[in-house]
Amino acid sequence: MIRIAPVGRALAVVAATSLALTACGGGGGNTATETSPSSAAPASSSAAPATKGDGTLTLGTLLPQTGSLAFLGPPEFAGVDLAVKEINEAGGVLGKPVAKIDTDSGDTTTNIASQSVDKLLAQKADAIIGAASSSVSESVIDKITGAGVVHFSPANTSDAFTTMNDKGLYFRTAPPDKLQGRVLGDLIVADGNDTVGILAMQDSYGTGLADQVQKTVTDGGAEVVERVDYDPKAADFSADVAKIKAKNPKGIVLIGFEETSKVINELVKQGLPASKHKWYMVDGNTSNTNYVKMPKGTLDGVKGTIPGAAAPEEFQKKLLEVNKDLEDFSYAPESYDAANLIALAAEAAKSDAGTDIAAKLGEVSKGGEKCKSFKECADLLKAGKDIDYDGVSGPVEFNDAGDPAVATIGIYQYGADNKYGTKALEYRTGNIAG
Repeated sequence: MIRIAPVGRALAVVAATSLALTACGGGGGNTATETSPSSAAPASSSAAPATKGDGTLTLGTLLPQTGSLAFLGPPEFAGVDLAVKEINEAGGVLGKPVAKIDTDSGDTTTNIASQSVDKLLAQKADAIIGAASSSVSESVIDKITGAGVVHFSPANTSDAFTTMNDKGLYFRTAPPDKLQGRVLGDLIVADGNDTVGILAMQDSYGTGLADQVQKTVTDGGAEVVERVDYDPKAADFSADVAKIKAKNPKGIVLIGFEETSKVINELVKQGLPASKHKWYMVDGNTSNTNYVKMPKGTLDGVKGTIPGAAAPEEFQKKLLEVNKDLEDFSYAPESYDAANLIALAAEAAKSDAGTDIAAKLGEVSKGGEKCKSFKECADLLKAGKDIDYDGVSGPVEFNDAGDPAVATIGIYQYGADNKYGTKALEYRTGNIAG
């Protein structure tokens, strides 16, 4: 794909006025489930037939039911489920209900994702939504795009995807970590940390985000006195934490997934608690469930960043109708928007073929008449209008690399209960490139 040209930074601070994203653990077996056309809402008889593809838009999900990001699975599945429900209630796509096949992405310690993709391709998925983990997506992107299928992630944030050779078939509603790293780095400096230590998991997500944080902190006049890129599968993190302790930084950045709980235990053990050093976390480890069994106050005052605007209260209520046990709304808006955008692109292309959908995704995300739901947007398309879908996660205007051109990062803070609550301290919106 085309490398995007740098544009101005233009970060703006937005006050938090709505409910923030919350998080909880999730799980499930490595099983595939399918919503068949016959079980969905009846098709609208007035819809135009598909001119290409097999006539039925089939969405596959490749989302974490197991593994180190399993806590993100429930809201992501719920976001897709809600979108498909509303799309089919509005008459479906190209006159037929959308079919959906759910699979588990697992994590990089297993081969689950590759097996799941094989299942989805065998069942003729036109677009695959997932994975949550950047490294998991990297492991299957060639298989997906090589089959002419759209690969659309609601949560990949690694900068690597911006310039990856993806045949024009990879898109994401989550912003690259270039923006999250800038926001977090600015926050660390603004909080008065002139010396900083970074503990980052060693993969494309961890090292890429750590690189951006380090650059921003250094550009802001502070010093990164120690950086440790660790093996997230390690049984023990004592040596990694000891390197940070030796430099005694004011601020400590933790970039990882669920193994962060082990890193935190080691920080406390070695005399580097959050009460004496300012800790900072990111979307991969900012969770309301991973730390609740720790002594109260362990994370009190710790700040974390999560890409995306807050899920509106009305949207949260709709998600709870889909999954009544849902407590975490992280990346649900991005998942919901991914499904809607794919469906609208299929309508605009008059085809459910992956390559045709990809060719229209940029077009339906910008430049036309603004609309905020599948039904509203689909009605405009059927009337011959150009559309600009503005989603729950934001305006979602794709650039040439398939990234959202503008995005929002929320800043959250943990309380004494080791949860980060329901409201962000603030939101910062900016251009992705810069």
